[in-house]
Order: sequence, then structure tokens, then C-alpha cells
Amino acid sequence: MEYTYQYFLIIPFLTLPVPMLIGMGLLLFPASTKKLRRIWAFTSIFLLSIVFAFSANLFIQQINSSYIYQYIWSWTINNDFYLEFGYLIDSLTSILLILITTVGILVLIYSDSYMSYDQGYLRFCAYMSFFNTSMLGLVTSSNLIQIYIFWELVGMCSYLLIGFWFTRPIASNACQKAFLTNRVGDFGLLLGILGLYWITGSFEFQDLFEIVKNCISNNENELFFFTLCAFLLFSGPIAKSAQFPLHVWLPDAMEGPTPISALIHAATMVAAGIFLVARLLPLFVVIPSIMNLITLIGIITVLLGATLALAHKDIKRSLAYSTMSQLGYMMLALGMGSYRAALFHLITHAYSKALLFLGSGSIIHSMEAIVGYSPYKSQNMILMGGLTKRVPITKTTFLLGTLSLCGIPPLACFWSKDEIINDSWLYSPIFAIIACSTAGLTAFYMFRVYLLTFGGHLNIHFTNYNGKENSALYSLSVWGKGESKMFKNKICLLALLKINNSQRASFFSKKSSQIYGTVKKIRHHFVINHLATKRIFSYPQESENPMLFPMLILGLFTLFIGAIGIPFNQFNQEGGGLDILSKLLSPSLNLLHQNSLHSADFFEFVTKASFSISVAFFGIFIAFSLYKPVYSSLQNLKFLNFFAKTGPKRSFRDKTINMIYDWSYNRGYIDTLYARSLTKGIREFVEFTLFFDRRVIDGITNGVGIMSFLVAEGIKYVGGSRISYYLLVYLFYVLIFIFFNSLIFY
Repeated sequence: MEYTYQYFLIIPFLTLPVPMLIGMGLLLFPASTKKLRRIWAFTSIFLLSIVFAFSANLFIQQINSSYIYQYIWSWTINNDFYLEFGYLIDSLTSILLILITTVGILVLIYSDSYMSYDQGYLRFCAYMSFFNTSMLGLVTSSNLIQIYIFWELVGMCSYLLIGFWFTRPIASNACQKAFLTNRVGDFGLLLGILGLYWITGSFEFQDLFEIVKNCISNNENELFFFTLCAFLLFSGPIAKSAQFPLHVWLPDAMEGPTPISALIHAATMVAAGIFLVARLLPLFVVIPSIMNLITLIGIITVLLGATLALAHKDIKRSLAYSTMSQLGYMMLALGMGSYRAALFHLITHAYSKALLFLGSGSIIHSMEAIVGYSPYKSQNMILMGGLTKRVPITKTTFLLGTLSLCGIPPLACFWSKDEIINDSWLYSPIFAIIACSTAGLTAFYMFRVYLLTFGGHLNIHFTNYNGKENSALYSLSVWGKGESKMFKNKICLLALLKINNSQRASFFSKKSSQIYGTVKKIRHHFVINHLATKRIFSYPQESENPMLFPMLILGLFTLFIGAIGIPFNQFNQEGGGLDILSKLLSPSLNLLHQNSLHSADFFEFVTKASFSISVAFFGIFIAFSLYKPVYSSLQNLKFLNFFAKTGPKRSFRDKTINMIYDWSYNRGYIDTLYARSLTKGIREFVEFTLFFDRRVIDGITNGVGIMSFLVAEGIKYVGGSRISYYLLVYLFYVLIFIFFNSLIFY
């Protein structure tokens, strides 16, 4: 086994040849390389599968042996300064390796079909492989400086992938926003690393933990400096894991291809921040103020992410805010010291969220049958609906992911999220109430997404230019259950594409009652326009098998992965059942001076979780109450008018609903605040600096030159070219200069 560990270094870099060879091939032999693009995809999947096989073997060994292995080589030695590189294998490493490889393989298989029509297929494959390589190097790093190198590589890959369709201004802006926001946290992370090295003289984790602990216990005067360094270290995970207030990049990252969204939000970039906090938790735990800060940031992010997901029309943005909220749960658990619960939720959430994002990609992919192929695809839930019979596999797997994220037993996220909520009751009742309330909000907005996407009927039939009825248009069934009569008292929802983007097509919208009239006015033009173009529409259809296979596998993970952390303690005492996760994490828990096994048994856990389950079902009930009637009868728009009373006599309830909608729709006004205070402020400062530089600094310099030129031009015509006269004028100017100089300095 030790022999195997010695050669572990090649595993993180096993997938590196793929992006290197693709890059060289596109540079030297572009035509041949593009013809063999499927071979490159297969090679990437094959190499990552080898890494998975090795990681699975390592995972099993960690369960059986549960010890930490570290291998280090000298990198740079110069007098008293030296750097080392190597790899660290422990339970945390093995968990992240399994997550990265399993999700990565499934996303690569999914991407082969999803991106098959894209001209940048090979570039996408290269970016994905390098992304996986960077993340594998990050989780196996043995010291802080090595982590920082791979940390930046992960950020670079995310920048390239979010802006994959860089010709679109919105995608270009999104990747720049993600890059700049993460630079704020990464700069703090670098300062924290250098600060700790300055006082400890080491980048190695074990050395840092021991030195910091001894220094704090023996010398309270250094507590402030260590607290500052710990805060700077924590600023990196705040940005990378989209925690408040550096979360603003995450929803805009949805402009990248959907497989990237699944990878970023499940097992790579956002998981990197949670991984780093978990890795440095022995350092943070000796500084109570930092632990309190982590907890506070986590609970704020939990609530903020859930409230911001309530009103968005973009299916991927809604899932992005859900990711933000769930990452807040993990950060909350780490701040409370619930190391096991945080990593458990990281595992369960990774598979459930990957399933949801791949499901959303399948839904978006099926939209091509209606709106025609677009490399950017439509993500607006207002244009969806009635997909239950057309995409049954996608619908079933998406429902599994939705129920899991809502915390419905026995699905995966129920066990981990409720463990965090139960621990929060012991930490702070206020935080526990917020966590439970957010569980209800999660159930509400997730079923809102589900009902808007799959509920309703395909009810508006359409005839093509030759008069034969051969297809149906998407109809958002919230507008009423229709008949086959063409456009009679019905609405063609694709006409909503004509509506101004600023007009909110939502049930909470103040302007929602105007949609009916707007669509009615333009539907005739819409029909004539598409008949004139002789465009033939077809029914939505299920995605290809290469896209369905990863979703089915992730569905199985969502069903059964929670079993590794179910608290079977009462059976452990009898020598029966086994809590695999607690046994795997026992060395890390011992390092943190926590119990190696969770304190609650199975029945006690379920009893405590009954309250959060009730809250989740209440959120689902509210979602069905608000959205299910919309799918049965809405011809008179009574339901919309209930939420769209724009008159001066609106009730307090209506004002509250509209206020909540505005808060969610406008992203909590945080982006607006940053735009006005930071972006606008920096722009105005730069403009002032430019004005001062050009008009004042350059003005003085240019003014001296111009005055010298004018004086020279003036005196050259006097004096008759006599040297004595010029010397007299020169002496006169020297005396004036000395006089003013003496006034200034004396």
C-alpha cells in the first residue's frame, strides 16, 4: 500500500496530456485534430476513469485503515528559505477525489452529446480536462503555497469556461465578473498565506497548526495577528464558494454551457472553498472569533441564497442561488465545528445538484425542438411547461433531485441537511430557526421550478406553411388548459419573446396582468411572421441516451449515497451496522477533538428531523397552492390579478408579496449597491485622476515648456545679439529663482 502511495503524484496529472495535445494539435494540425475530436473526448473520459479507479481503491483503504499519508520533495532551497511540494492523502482528500472523478466522468459523457454541435467542441474538451486536473491537484496539495497555485488554476479554468461563448457580450461580462470578484478573495488568501509564513516560517499544514496553537496559548499578544491572517485566509473561500458578500458572480456564471454549470456547482470550483475551510479548520478552531465569523457568514448566505431564488425566471440562475444557499449550510456547519455534517452535505449536495443541472440542460436541449437550435439555448422557465409526457426520464430524475434538495427522506440531502439543522439547535436557537425556515423556502422555490417546467399541457396546436398540422408550440400552461382550436381564446407563449425583458413575466409581478393584453396584440404578427418564414416546429422530445445515462447514474447516487452517513450508532454498539462516513473521518475528528461517531442514533435523528421535514412539506404545499391552480384554469386571469393589484388600495399582504418579489428579482439590491458604490465610484475616481493628470500635472509641465518657448521667442529679438545682454537676463532670472526658493523653504 505504501508503494502505491509513493507514486500517487502522477494521478492528479494523468489527465493533463489531453489539453496539452489538443492545444498542440489545433496549433499544428487543426484539420486532422478536429476530425478526431471524438477520440479526444473518449481519451479524456478514459484517463479520468483511471483516476477514479485509483481514487476508489484509495477510498476503500482509507475506510479500512484511516490514517494520514504525506509525501514531500524539496522544491527550492536558498539559505533559510525553502519550498517543498508533495501530496497529502487523508479522508478529506479521498472524499474530494471520489466527488471530482465521478461527477467529472458523468459530465464529460453528458457533454459529448450536449456540445456535439458546437464549433468549440475541442476547446471545451481541453478546458474541461484542465479544470479536472487543476481540481485534482488542489485537493491533493500538501501545503498552502501549492494549494494557492492550483487555486489560481481553478479560477483561470472557470474564467475560460464561463466565458466559453465569448462572442456574446453577456457571457464575456459574466466571466470577467467572476474573475474580478474572485481576485478580491484570492488577494486576501495570498496575504494570509504570506502573513502566516512570516511568523511561522512554514507552509506545511501540520507545522502551521502546531505553531499557531502554541503561540496563541503562550502569547496572547499575537492573537490579533493570527486572527487577521485567518480572516485573510477565509476571504478566499468566501469568494470561491460564493458566500456573502462575494456571491454576486455565481448567478452570472450560468452564461457558460450547462455541463460547466453542473461541474462548477457540484464538485469543483465552489467545492474548493469548502475544502479549504475544512482543511484549515484545525487552525480556525483555536481562534473563536474566526469560527463565529464563519458561522455568521454561513447563516447569512443560507437565508440570502434562498430568498434570491424565489422569483427568477432563468432555470439555471434559480439553481445557482440554490447552490449558494446550500454552500451556506456547509459553511454554517464548519463554523459550528460540525466537520462531519459539513462534508456529508458536500457529498450529498454534489450529486443532487449535478443531477439538477444536467436535468436543466436536458430541458434546455429539448427546447431546440420548438425554438430551433441555438448554441446558447433558452433557459427561461416562462417559455417552458407541459413537458411531463414529452421528457419522462428527465422529469423523473429532476424530481428526485428536487425532493433530495428539499430534504425529503430517504433521499440523500435529507440526512446531511437535517444533521446540520439538528446541530444548529445546540449552537444557537436563532440560527436553527433561520436554517429551518430556509429549508421551507428551499422546498418552495425548488417546486416552483419543477412546476413551471414540467406542469401543464402542450395545448396550442400549430399548422405549418402548407396547412398540415404536424407540430405543437410550447405553451406555458399557466395560461389555461387549452383545446386544439388554433389560438381561439388562447395564448401563444412563444410570443412572450417579443415582450421587453424589463417586463416581468412572473406571478408575483406587478405588471403580470399586462401580459395577457400584450400577447394578444402581437400573436397575429407572430403567427404571420413564422408562417412567412416557412418554419416547421416539432414536439419536444427526450434527450439522447448519452445525456440520459449520466442523469440516471446521478439519480441512483441521489437515492442511495445518503446511506454512508446514516447514524447507525445503536447498531454499532451491538457490532452490527456501520456509519461509514464517521469511520472514514475519525482521524480528522480526533485532530479536532470531536467524537469519532455521531452522537445521535437513527430513531433519535429522525425524531429531531420531523420538524424540518414538516417545514419542507409546508413549503411544497405553498408551492402547489400558488402554482398548481395555474395549470388547471386561468382563462379569466383571476389568479394573476390576485398578485397584481396595482391600484392605490392594495392590501398589506399584496405590498408584502410585491416587496419580496422585488427583493428577489433585483438580487437583494446588492449588485446595484456594488455598481453604484464600487463600480461607479472607482470610475469617477479614475476620471478625476485622469483629469488631474492631464490638466494639472501635464498642464504644469507643458506650461513651463510653453512659457520658456515664449520667453525665448520674445528675447531673441532684443539685445542685438550681444552676449553681455543675454548674461544679464540670465542672471536676473537666477536671482528671481533664488528669491522665491528662499521664501518657500525658509
